[in-house]
Amino acid sequence: MLTAIFPGTFDPITNGHVDLISRAALLFPRLIVAVAESPSKKTLFSLSERVALATTALKQLSNVEVIGYSNLMANFARQHDATVLVRGVRTTYDFEYERQLAEINRNLKADLDTIFLMPSLATGFISSTIVKDVALHDGDISTLVPKHVEVALLKRFV
Repeated sequence: MLTAIFPGTFDPITNGHVDLISRAALLFPRLIVAVAESPSKKTLFSLSERVALATTALKQLSNVEVIGYSNLMANFARQHDATVLVRGVRTTYDFEYERQLAEINRNLKADLDTIFLMPSLATGFISSTIVKDVALHDGDISTLVPKHVEVALLKRFV
């Protein structure tokens, strides 16, 4: 069975992520949402919290599994017999960065290809960083994240 991975930090998962993951789930029989520990990033939520938030947000997708990881993506892909990475690309800046990651991943695992999905017009402006900033400043994030994520964010900033 072809396995694809949608990796990210998901701090927190947004409606943009959910849109892209839902669309990717239509393309592959098995899709792993790989939640990166990312110790170099100052995450608001712990790895286990981010995995739980993503699991709840994606529970309606029967072929999607959410797994936290802390090793190299190429090694994670090898462990799960995955040959495709799926990444969302909003801007040319995103593309340049993602292209570098795609090349290093292919260098580390020759059969690991990356495909890029464009976000929908309705969600293309959403990023986890922007969502956290809006929530921090008491802005309305109800259209940017699933309801349970909104509740979790608001609890963090109270």
